[in-house]
Parts: sequence; structure tokens; C-alpha cells
Amino acid sequence: MTNEIDWLGDCLERIKGARIAIVGDFCLDAYWFIDPSEDEKSVETGLPIRRVRSQRYTPGGAGNAAANFAALGVAKVTAIGVVGRDVFGAELCRVLEERSIDTSAIYRDQPDWQTCVYSKPCIDDQEQNRLDFGAFNTPSEATVAHIIAALRAAAETHDAIIVNQQIARPLCNGPVVAAINEIARKHPALPIIVDTRDMASDFEHVSLKINAAEAARVLTGEADQGATLSLSRVRDLAAGLQKRTGRPAFITRGDRGLVVADGRDVIEIPGIAVPPPIDIVGAGDTTLAALASVLAVDRSPEAPALAARVANIASTVVIKKLHVTGTASPEEILAVGPNPDYIYHPEIASDLRAAKYVDGTEVEIVNPLPENLAIRHAIFDHDGTLSTLREGWEKIMEPMMVKAILGSAFQTASEELYERVTNECREFIDRTTGIQTLVQMQGLVELVRRFGCVPEDQILDHFGYKRIYNDQLLEMVRERVAKLDRGELAPEDFQIKNAHELLRQLHARGVTLYLASGTDVDDVIVEAKAMGYAHLFGDRIYGAVGDVNVEAKKMVLERIIRENNLSGAELMTFGDGPVEIRETRKRGGIAVGIASDEVRRFGLNPSKRKRLIRAGADVVVPDFGQLPALLSVLELSSRTPALV
Repeated sequence: MTNEIDWLGDCLERIKGARIAIVGDFCLDAYWFIDPSEDEKSVETGLPIRRVRSQRYTPGGAGNAAANFAALGVAKVTAIGVVGRDVFGAELCRVLEERSIDTSAIYRDQPDWQTCVYSKPCIDDQEQNRLDFGAFNTPSEATVAHIIAALRAAAETHDAIIVNQQIARPLCNGPVVAAINEIARKHPALPIIVDTRDMASDFEHVSLKINAAEAARVLTGEADQGATLSLSRVRDLAAGLQKRTGRPAFITRGDRGLVVADGRDVIEIPGIAVPPPIDIVGAGDTTLAALASVLAVDRSPEAPALAARVANIASTVVIKKLHVTGTASPEEILAVGPNPDYIYHPEIASDLRAAKYVDGTEVEIVNPLPENLAIRHAIFDHDGTLSTLREGWEKIMEPMMVKAILGSAFQTASEELYERVTNECREFIDRTTGIQTLVQMQGLVELVRRFGCVPEDQILDHFGYKRIYNDQLLEMVRERVAKLDRGELAPEDFQIKNAHELLRQLHARGVTLYLASGTDVDDVIVEAKAMGYAHLFGDRIYGAVGDVNVEAKKMVLERIIRENNLSGAELMTFGDGPVEIRETRKRGGIAVGIASDEVRRFGLNPSKRKRLIRAGADVVVPDFGQLPALLSVLELSSRTPALV
């Protein structure tokens, strides 16, 4: 872990010496926030008037890529582009200079050039029909000459050159592309990275940062924009691009990460799990900036893969910044890295046909287990892994969140708004299953604020929303516990198949058991006692303690490993949520995913299986019904049970 931290910190420190030149379509993003309550009709035309309450201007297109370099703290960022003699051109240069970006190479002397502007009227934070300026520009001979001269000068004074195309009629036309190709031939050691929408095939001897569909189009002339290309296909494409250009190639795959071909090997950089809400606008520019910054200061053979790792982490910072084309600072990148929540085996997770089972069983082996396992400690998640006392919590959380977001407009909101809020809440719950409730409520606060239906002074904090949710949930759980106490129901009625028997078997074989939950610890203890297995855990029952900064499952794993001086293969975790699986994977333990159907209490839940594999599960089972086979896989069946 220390070496990883040193690696990332050292890399981010070194890029501060980089000098980057970026050429392309510099644009201005104009946000005009309309107050619909102030609408009236024009006396002259009779048409509705839209009144703008506030406005915001930020660099867009190549300007946003330049802003990302500035945010990373590189020594010098030079913008090579064109703006018009209009108010937008002056504003674009101002917002660039505000970020310490050198605009001296921006050409301002083509009289008919319109500054490229993406104007975005917004009502209630929802973007309306966009108005674009500059879509019909054609660079003059003088403009092209200026751009080429600036590029040639940059090749002598900068550590990397970036090409960024954004619009259909780009600044980088035929003569400019030819000049870039010439510079690339004359300066083979100079990193030149091209990020274009539809011109990648025009460039030679450069590194391409490109998505998978566009890579397929460049190499084969065919691409299906809606298709998710397999990893093996993307690896072949990356190798093909690298061979074609002679420079490292980078293919982005959305939440599946990146694939890098460096001329020696093809390397997969896994995607990183980021819970909703997210906004992917600007993530590509951040990826480009991080790639180029690292390559500018590191010419080693390992640099392309290193750059991709940094870019992968940096992009996760940006997608958490909502309704803004964001950037990532070194401090923000360090807060995510160096060991983020990677997404594992997305192809296997998404396709049940790819599952590999132990013969004659439903025990799925995702990763080969190490030989000679010696499991001494086992951590269990509670809800959904052992107990179903809280089954149906999603049906309580979802309407509670919807009501919190809509506030007083709950009954009057349009069908479209109600459906949009409901769908977003459902997705959020699905992707955050397994983390402590307090963190989920933090996400709810963000959603309430983002939708804007509730006045700021009426928005509760995460503790307030948790109280509302817990009151509703505990009403259901306490009724179920009361039925257990009265003998109307038995623990088996709220138990994943064979869960209690597994606990007994492990305990009898000398495995020390721990119970870890995102639920409040006092409630976990009460429920474990009602289920009849609390005594098998002793005082090793852990839960949330009211501190959003304390993740119970992380805390338990760290404490067990530290206090018992364990190696990874001595530790095993059983869980139906991604948190405990990821944390175990990071610490080298064995992660057993329980893809349980909490309604039937046996059988496979395909959605859980997908989440668990993506989180890094080594083994996946639907329940503990095939206990002998599971114990055999974990090399526990031959261990002699103790006399108890």
C-alpha cells in the first residue's frame, strides 16, 4: 500500500514540471439560468420572454482540456486556436487566462470568425435546446499559417502537444493535420496525443486517445456506436492502432476502464466503481489531460500504462461533479487513489453464459483460488447474506427518498418529473447496496439539492433522513422479531438456505467468526440474537456507529488483519454487497459472494451476481444449500471439527 501511495504521489508531483501545448477547437460554454416564474410576453411580438436570472461561462472544447492541464498543476499550458472579434472571444480568453493558461498563441485577426460557443439555457437545472455559435467557420490562409507556425514553435519548447477536435468543421483542417504529421515524424520522442471526434484516421505517427467504436471505424471502416465491444476485440484494436501509428494507443471503455497498447504489450486498466449520481460530461478531457501530463515527463517504456492508471483515477473525480464540466486536482486524485474500487471481470458479470461452475454444483469459480488455503478468520455480512429480516428495505427506502426529493411537490409533480426521480432513486439504491445507511443518506442529500424541489433551508442532513428511513424500516423489522419471540415464525423463515448450518460448521472447525453490517450495531446484535446465532460470533459483532467516516466493514477487516497478523489467504469474507467484497479483495483475502434471492431465501439473484463479480468476488453461490461442495472448494471439508 505504501509503495502505491508513493507511486501516485510521485507521479503527480513530477507532472508539475510539464509544458503542454494544446491545439484545437477552443469553445466557450455559456450557461444561462432562466427563471420560469418571471415569464411574460413581448409587447412587440406576443412571444414569451425568457428572463435570465444568472449566467456562468467556462472553457469548453479544447478549452476544457486546457483547464484540466491547469488544474493538474502543470508548469505551462499554451492554447493554440482562434477566437472571433466578439464579446464571446474576449470572455473565452478571460476565463482561460483566469486559469493561468497562455493565450498568446490564440489568433484573433480573422474578421469573419465567430467564437465557438455552446450556449445552454437551463430551467430548474435542466438544459434546454442548445444554441451553438461558430459551427460554420472556415479558417483563412492567414489563420492556418498562424496555427502551423505556433505548432512548430511549440514542438521545440514544449514537452507534449495535444490535438483536440470538437466541432464538425474543425480548425484542424487538411494543411494543419499535414503539419502535425510532419512534426510527429521529425520529433519521434515528442508525445503528440490526438483526441478527435471523427478525424483519427487522418493522423500519422501520433498517439490516439479514442473510444472503442471509433477505433473499430478507423481500422475496419465499420463501427456500431451502440455495441459494447468485448475485451479481446478492444485489445486487438489497440494493438492494431499502435502498429498503424507506431505510438502508444489508448482506447477508452467507459466504466470498463482503458486498454493501452505500448508496442510491447496490451494492458487492461480496469474501470472504477463510482456510485450515483454521476455526470460523465468532461471525463474525456480529464482523461486526455492526465495521459498527456504523465507522458510529457516520463519517456520510460512503462509510461503509457502509468499514464492510463492516473487518467483512470482522475476521471472518477470529474464524474462526481454534477452539472459542471469539471477538472481534477492532484489532491482530489490522491483522495481517490492509489487503490480505488476497481471493476473486475465486467464481461463475465454481464453474461451468465460465461460462468464456470464446480462440476455438478451451483458454486461458481470466478478467480482460481490459491493452493493450500488455511482459512482461520471469516467475516460475514448480515442482511442478505445470513438474514432476511430486513428483506424489502428497498421498498421502504425508495418511496422515502422520492418523497424527500419532491418535498411539498410530491402530490403535484408532473408524471415526467416523478418518473425521473423514481428511476434515479432506484438506480442509486441498486448501486449503493451494501454500504452503510448513513452514506446512502449523504447521497440522498445531494439528490434533494440537485433536483431543487425543496428549499435549501428545509433540506435535512444525512442524520435527519436516516432517522426517517430507520423509523419506517424498524417498524417492519420489529414486527418480524416480535413474531420470532412469540414463536409464530422460526429463524429459518428469515434465513438464507443453510446459513446457520454454515456458521456452525465453520465454528466447529476452529474458524473465528465476525459479523459486520452497515446497520446500527445495537440493531445488528438484537437481530443476530433473534436469529439464534449471536453466540457463535461472541463479542465480534460490528455495525455502524453513527459516524459517516467509519465504514464498519472496512474497520473490521483492517482490525482483524492487524490484530491477528494475518496473510490474505487466512481471511475469508461472505457477503451479498460490493463493499465487503471489494475490501477483502484489496487485502488479499478470499471473497465469497452470496447472490441471494432474499424473497425465496434460496436460488440465484442475477443482479447481485453481476454486482459481486464486478466488485471482485472469487467465488459466487446463490445460497449455502450445497454446503459440502462449498466447504470442499474452500478446503475446509477435511478439517476435523472440534468437539463442542
